[in-house]
Amino acid sequence: QVKLVESGGGLVQPGGSLRLSCAASGSSFNPYAMAWFRRAPGKEREFLGVLVMSNESTYVAPAVKGRFTIARDNAQNTLILRMNDLNPEDTAVYYCAAGRGTTVPSGYPHWGQGTQVTVSS
Repeated sequence: QVKLVESGGGLVQPGGSLRLSCAASGSSFNPYAMAWFRRAPGKEREFLGVLVMSNESTYVAPAVKGRFTIARDNAQNTLILRMNDLNPEDTAVYYCAAGRGTTVPSGYPHWGQGTQVTVSS
């Protein structure tokens, strides 16, 4: 059974930064890739970026590239999302997922419960 648990969300002022973590566990956990998505109120789930587990290559969505980066903490089997220069439009529930490495949610059978990020002054 695969379990993904996100943490690190919260309230941040515009221009601020946050670091989200996704802790992965499970005896059968060996996905091709892990990714970050977000869902803002009233919007569809949005792809943010993906990391390929075998070589740690990453792809970040153009909409957030330059502000968001994805990395892996091997010691903790944890996926990291670093977010800089946040603005109110980044307010959303952020999810990590494990699966095939696509840019659409249907490519990921495993999901965390999400962590809320609110950007407000």
